[in-house]
Amino acid sequence: MAIEFDGGVVLGSDSRVSAGESIVNRVMNKLSPLHDKIYCALSGSAADAQAMADMVSYQLQLHSIEMGEAPRVCSAATMVRNISYKHKEELSAHLIVAGWDRRKGGQVFVTLDGMIARQPFAVGGSGSSYIYGYVDSAYRPGMTKEECLHFVTNTLTLAMGRDGSSGGVAYLVTITEKGSEEKVILGNELPAFHDE
Repeated sequence: MAIEFDGGVVLGSDSRVSAGESIVNRVMNKLSPLHDKIYCALSGSAADAQAMADMVSYQLQLHSIEMGEAPRVCSAATMVRNISYKHKEELSAHLIVAGWDRRKGGQVFVTLDGMIARQPFAVGGSGSSYIYGYVDSAYRPGMTKEECLHFVTNTLTLAMGRDGSSGGVAYLVTITEKGSEEKVILGNELPAFHDE
């Protein structure tokens, strides 16, 4: 998931990768850097999603050299959209693109099968269907960085507690004008809710 705040964005993900009913990796970081201040949150087929992220990262490096400046977040999202649409029959992946650029600050984009949309926050992956009610009720426009970190941590915790394909640790990345800051919250350090 990802959320905008005044001055940047916060991205978060769980760490469990499953294949059918089997857990194949308990600690994969699903937050992949595309450029210095642009990340994506991966969901769907891990191999497909990581391949898309690698392609976009490579293209963004070239784009940045050609332009002589850091790429825009919408450029990264457009590249993800183009790859997603071109290979929609072969790839099974969904990427949320978020980051900071000097023109528009913090931004979150959802991309899926040729669609692109900027949103104040976005959720994705198998656990997202369990948390729509929570994010709809807990989200408020204008949240601070600390409130966004708390919101993302709670959202991930609830998804991990309900979805058998989600779990492990929580990875968080905060991106601002100053750069990116990564954080890992171990499973036993996540907040507890009344039903656990």
